[in-house]
Amino acid sequence: MSLQDDLPHENAGEDVVAVDEDDTELEVVDRLEAHTGDGVRHRAFTALVFDHEDNVLLAQRAPEKRLWGTYWDGTVASHPAPDQPQKEATRQRLREELGITPDQYGDLRVTDKFEYKRYFETDGVEHEVCTVLQLTLSDRSLEPNEEEVAGLLWAPYERLHTRPEWYRQLRLCPWFEIAMRRDVEK
Repeated sequence: MSLQDDLPHENAGEDVVAVDEDDTELEVVDRLEAHTGDGVRHRAFTALVFDHEDNVLLAQRAPEKRLWGTYWDGTVASHPAPDQPQKEATRQRLREELGITPDQYGDLRVTDKFEYKRYFETDGVEHEVCTVLQLTLSDRSLEPNEEEVAGLLWAPYERLHTRPEWYRQLRLCPWFEIAMRRDVEK
């Protein structure tokens, strides 16, 4: 065991909202606890950002992320703080991770909600009730935060779904694949 193993993870001390299968708040739990062992079902969101040509912005998670580092995500994903509305949490993460501000879009909308559970190697688990939000950028100017985002890629949304074999090398995050499949099936 190294000295690094004795230090608390940066996610320890941050709170997430534990929920039941209907997304009803049960209690507030430590974020690290919610993602360790068998996990605790908690509230989350993923936001899919589009341009006017129906391309979706994929963001590669920074390698330092504890779960799914270097995987490609559907723009941003996170957890609202206790008592924080989903749209407010989404606006905050868009600004923090990509420098996207509300004047670049006007149509932030909730499009879906689903529950899923996925283990990541031996490092942890995601057990979330995930709200999906979408928006379209009028201005594609971005200022990615390198501590959060390792890479960016605009991909044709329909082709990403209909030809997933063309994109397998990207290693997509499971919540994004679920959100995309459910969106296209509607």
